[in-house]
Parts: sequence; C-alpha cells; structure tokens
Amino acid sequence: MQNKVLILDFGSQYTQLIARRVRELNIYCEIKPYNKLPESLDTFKAVILSGSPHSVRGEDAPHPDLSEIKGKMPLLGVCYGAQYLAHFKGGEVAPSNTREYGRANLSFVAENEIFLSGIEVGSQVWMSHSDTIKTLPTGGSLLASTHDVANAAYKIEGEDTYAIQFHPEVYHSTDGKQLLENFLVKIAGVVPDWTPDAFVEETVNRLKNQIGSEKVILGLSGGVDSTVAAVLLHKAIGAQLHCIFVNNGLLRKNEFDEVLEQYHGMGLNVKGVDASARFLQALAGEADPERKRKAIGKAFIEVFDAESQLVEDATWLAQGTIYPDVIESVSATGGPSATIKSHHNVGGLPDYMKLKVVEPLRMLFKDEVRRVGASMGIDPSLLGRHPFPGPGLAIRILGDITAEKVAILQEVDAVFIGHLKRSGWYDKVWQAGAILLPVQSVGVMGDERTYEKCVALRAVESTDGMTADWVNLPYELLQKISNDIINKVKGVNRVVYDISSKPPATIEWE
Repeated sequence: MQNKVLILDFGSQYTQLIARRVRELNIYCEIKPYNKLPESLDTFKAVILSGSPHSVRGEDAPHPDLSEIKGKMPLLGVCYGAQYLAHFKGGEVAPSNTREYGRANLSFVAENEIFLSGIEVGSQVWMSHSDTIKTLPTGGSLLASTHDVANAAYKIEGEDTYAIQFHPEVYHSTDGKQLLENFLVKIAGVVPDWTPDAFVEETVNRLKNQIGSEKVILGLSGGVDSTVAAVLLHKAIGAQLHCIFVNNGLLRKNEFDEVLEQYHGMGLNVKGVDASARFLQALAGEADPERKRKAIGKAFIEVFDAESQLVEDATWLAQGTIYPDVIESVSATGGPSATIKSHHNVGGLPDYMKLKVVEPLRMLFKDEVRRVGASMGIDPSLLGRHPFPGPGLAIRILGDITAEKVAILQEVDAVFIGHLKRSGWYDKVWQAGAILLPVQSVGVMGDERTYEKCVALRAVESTDGMTADWVNLPYELLQKISNDIINKVKGVNRVVYDISSKPPATIEWE
C-alpha cells in the first residue's frame, strides 16, 4: 500500500484510538514503536506522534531521530508529540501551574488555516497532560488556545509540521475527527480509499502470493474473526484451505453442532473434532486464570497438531488474530504499553509444529472485521454473533473447572442469550455472557432452604473491545432473565448483574 499513515507510539493509552479515528476516515494506518521506525518511509504519506506517560523533560524521555520525517513529510504531534517538537526544537516545556486534564474549550482559533477548517472558538477538546508548552519552537506559529493552555496548537512555518496539546482521537474532542481529516486529506494529500472492498482485494492478492500452492490449516472457533479469516483464505486459495473446528467442551450449549452445520453450508472444507474430555482433563483442579488459559492453549495445540498431521504437506497455520488481541498481549507491535493478559491466538507456536503462521486480520479492529465480512456476503447472523473468548466458558467459571459447572453455565448462558434475542436487545449489545461465581448463597424455594451457586450476568456496549460500558438493560428484562435462570437451571439460586466498565474492569472476569 502506497497511501498509508505511520503512527509512532510513545506509550500512550490513547495510541490505538488514534488508529481507530484514522481508520474511520477510510485511511489505512500502522502503529510502530517510537524506537523501531520502519527502514523505509516511502509508502507512508504522513506521520503522527502519539502522546506518552513520560515527560519530555525526564531523563527517560522517548527521543527518536525524526531527521527523515520532520520538514520532509507531513507531521502531526499529539500531546507528548507536540511537547517533543517544542522541547527539542528551540521551545520550552515546563510543569503546568494549572490542572490540565479533561474537557476544555478553544478560546482562540487562527483564521484561514486549512488545519483548523471547520473548527471554531468554543469547540470542545480533551486535555491529558501535566507539562505545558511555555514557548513555541523555532519557526512556531500559534494556531489555537484554551483558557488555561496558551499554546494548544501550533505549526512550524515553511513545513507541513503541526502540533496539538489536546487529544483529537478521544470522542470528547468534538471536532477531533475533522481536525485529523484536515491534516491527512487536505494537507498531507492522503486519499481516503481504504474500504472493506479494497481490503478484501488487497488481502486476497497478498495471500495468493504469500501462500502460493501450499496448504493451509485454520482452526475455526465459530466466532466472527476466524470465520472472516476462513472466507478470505477460501477466496484466495480455495481447496488448499483445510479448516478444523475443535470442540473443547467449553462452547455454548449446542454450539458445536450448529456452527459446524453452518460452515458446511458455506462451502468451507471443515472437519469437526470433539475433544471435550481431553480439555476437561487438562483443566482438572486448575483455578488460576492464566494457568487455565495456558492449559487450554497447550491442549488445543496438541489436538491441532494431531489433526494437522492428517493433512499431508500442510505448511501454514492461519489464525483469526485481530488488533486488540495483539495490543493486549504484547502491546502494539512491541511498543511500550503494558501487557494486560495473554491471548490464546497470539505468541507463536512450538517449534515441533513446523508451521508458518498467516494472520489476514491482524491489523483490523472488530468492527472492521465485521464490515469486511459483510462485503464478502457472509450471513449477517454469523457476523452479528457476540465475541466469545477463545478459552470459552473456562474463563467464565471462576475457580476450577468440572463438567457439572460447564453444564450449569451453558444452561444459564442459553437462557440469558435467548432472552436478549427474543427481546431485541441482542443486536444492541456488543458482548454478553454469564459468569459462574465460586460462591454459594442461601436461598428459599418452596419454603425450603437452598444453598446453591450464584451467577453474574455481563452485557457491554463497545466498538472494538478496547473500551466498554455496561449496558443498562431494562429492569423488567433482567427480572425475567433472573426468574428463568433460577427456575430452570438446577443448582443456581441467585443472579447478579455486573455494572463495571472497561477500564477499570476488563470485559471478561478472567
């Protein structure tokens, strides 16, 4: 691709949001760590410097060499990026005397500036910094101010270099998307042509060249990601793709048979493997979340390895890895962000499998995956399925795993999801599920005392899983769901609803 944007990551919690905002403009972008610049910048039309938890005044301040970027191609510094361009280029950055965090409004906007086209005095922006730019860098020209931040935006005369102290990627900056469009389209000349159809065409051609006549094995999960990856690969290499759908015994009720039938109906070459007993044995007595994930991953690789041996001359393993998986596991392309939790499909394979890895969706967010699937004509019922964790119900059962607990949670989940679908709420919710808690509580049924399990229901709204808010389901619906669970699922006598957002909580409990 010759029409893309480079985002240099200085460790900001908002870096991925910059990428999302740019993608919303139908412009492709890539995130790279500030200390791992691409060898060639020829394919990039513009560069954006992210924010950072560091201070430019600190000894550990990220300090990349921008000699091949600044003044030679369009450059936008955001927050730390703006301070970096000031501090190391003749300006002054000092600790702020006032609190500069949260909503602010522009009190001055320079006139006749393409960069600020459509942005007026009073426009709300989002600040998040402890240092402030006291003096603009050499050649700096003021573009915007707020009541507390004199140098909220500036440019370098004679260059396509711009800098803003606020965060346009955060939705609280009401004109942030417009500002990014001004910079990328009007100033940098980036053509907004990165559409789902364009992605499919480019990816199919790349897969054909990458794989050639070799065989590929893909582990289908029933989820959106692996399904879209399978269809992309099928378009590229057809019968060379061999799909394996493993039942780990931790899927939703009846999911294995129903999804397998759907896949066969799509013309995919899919083999179903029921390895439920093996996975339950591998999890026996294990309660630690990370060790459960690793046990499931190990068992999956063993089953997958055995099945892959039956496909003669297979040399590739395809995975439905998407961008948030990569970000949460090892941070964006090895950048300085913290690891939150390990993901089942990130981190490579044991050497003995001898398979090369292909990940057609690695740079896509979840909503982008769905749009790509829709452009290929995949059944909306498959694309509209809620995300489901790779380790399945194992990380929705807090504590150790038994066949009895799995069966209970499957029934609870079926009641919950069934009510959401019948009430019309399923498509309004990004992800929903039930969690079996490791506690029992006293209840009364038919004048008799019970001492049974408690389940928590979780429903969130999100765009890509990076952040999420709990869904305010109607009390009447929650009441029906709770009554049905307690009356129909033996062993459960209490239902609670999780009203935590991400952050600080994650979507899954483990």
